[in-house]
Amino acid sequence: MLGLKMATDPRWVNIVEKNIEEILTDHAFCEQKAASNAISMIVQYPQYTDLVKAMTEISQEEMEHFGMVHEKMMERGMKLGFERKDPYVHDLAAYLKQNKNTGSRESHFVNQMLFAAMIEARSCERFKILSEEINDEDLRVFYRSLMESEARHYITFLNFARKYGKGVDVDARWKDFLEFEASLMSKYGKKETMHG
Repeated sequence: MLGLKMATDPRWVNIVEKNIEEILTDHAFCEQKAASNAISMIVQYPQYTDLVKAMTEISQEEMEHFGMVHEKMMERGMKLGFERKDPYVHDLAAYLKQNKNTGSRESHFVNQMLFAAMIEARSCERFKILSEEINDEDLRVFYRSLMESEARHYITFLNFARKYGKGVDVDARWKDFLEFEASLMSKYGKKETMHG
């Protein structure tokens, strides 16, 4: 359903289990950044009433997830710590900037939607792995509960790209982006971060 071309190596969970505090901190900030991104979409595209409504809901849901992750950390006697850099997200953004024409407003819009869709798709895949493979039963249930919303967000962003990306071959661009993302995965899955 997600269309990802390269699955995460399941051994990534073994790395995660060695430092639960690190993965939870990174996850919390991923949720916060996703909320900020949705708010940014509202500011940039207020003319799309349905997008404003959807991004309002997504930003609220992402901040709710941030709170849930933080709550899990407090239950375990952990502290949030500082935001981590996300090289995976940086690599995705650099690809779109260098390889796709962002000259038109529609093209730029499509890139923003595909960027968000890809992050949601990979996050959903990682949540699925955690929900199936991590030994911590509490976190298994927790990640299962979050997985569906990530999939829903992925579909939302992709649908908006198709709806408002006039004159852009969204499906061809998405296919190319999926191929690039698959090529990236050889260097990720080695750190106890959500996309690392």
